Amino acid sequence: MRKHLKFIVLILLAALILWWFGRGLDWKEVTGAVRSADWRLLLAAVAVICVGYLIRAYRWRTLLAPLTPARLREVFVATTMGFAAIFVFGRAGEVVRPVVLPLRERRVRPAASFVTIAVERICDMTLIAVLFALNLLWFPVPANRVAEFATIRRSGVILLAAIALGLLGLAWFRRRSKGAIGWLDKRFKRLSFIPQRVSQTVIHLLEQLARALSIFVDARELMVTAAWTCSLWIAVGIATWLILHAFGLGFGPKESLFVMCWGLVGSMVPTPGGSAGAFHATTQYGLHTFLSVDPNKSAAIAIIMHLVFFGPALIFGLYYFLRGEVSLKRVRELARPEAVEHAVEDEDLDINSLESEKKIYSTL
Repeated sequence: MRKHLKFIVLILLAALILWWFGRGLDWKEVTGAVRSADWRLLLAAVAVICVGYLIRAYRWRTLLAPLTPARLREVFVATTMGFAAIFVFGRAGEVVRPVVLPLRERRVRPAASFVTIAVERICDMTLIAVLFALNLLWFPVPANRVAEFATIRRSGVILLAAIALGLLGLAWFRRRSKGAIGWLDKRFKRLSFIPQRVSQTVIHLLEQLARALSIFVDARELMVTAAWTCSLWIAVGIATWLILHAFGLGFGPKESLFVMCWGLVGSMVPTPGGSAGAFHATTQYGLHTFLSVDPNKSAAIAIIMHLVFFGPALIFGLYYFLRGEVSLKRVRELARPEAVEHAVEDEDLDINSLESEKKIYSTL
């Protein structure tokens, strides 16, 4: 009941943001801007985003490699179905991707799937935050927005400092995780006023973080993962540049990165429809406020950009679902919170046992 109530609240939030986004627009001009866009460039952007999903699959397989082998096709199917679920259900759909892969690729254990997804999130969030912060430092200040941009630029400096401290903290935690978690567990047991469920949840999350970070002990694997991550976001940046040019805006890489980052800020809001409303509002805000693009054209760009970024995954996901390659009933069973918790807490699925299984699989 609580899960359904949360979903309803998120739908209402998306509707409220969409209303706020579209309240002052001239929708005839918005549709006119969409119709006048160069659809050849938009199709090229869609193709680039499809390549981006393939890059995601390659990166995920790279992260899985030290733990267990996985076929690229199965990883790609799980990737696109997972992002299709995010589009439909919002961030609640993120659990679908690590659940689908073990169903399709029997050699991949649930723990390996969930742990590598956690590493992906760390990689993406770090790179996106760095890109946005650096872009704010390099971006030319609009003459009529000096005060606003100064505040945002200060935020960029703070963000860079926070990222540096966060990475140092993660490096320290990876080396001292066992002792740190043990120390915290003892403190929780002494603090009787903290509910046991809360303390267990915190300890469990820290254990999963330690498992995720332990994958990066190999320098070569770290470099390969970083290369795939950079390639992924370069592809997204190229797609953004193509979309802007499709609407007749001759912006360069700097402006394209700026617009892409505003959209990604909106995508962090966990509303259904792929952060519907929030993605549109933040993208339009960046375009209109700091790049002086007409608000109606900005809205049209935001709508098309959202469809280009999420549409391909939705099409692929529906295709694989309609083919019956994955049982929806089974996915729903395994995506339940208690099932997820059981999968990642199972002691037989820790990193050491997975590395041992790698030797077994290599002989098959």
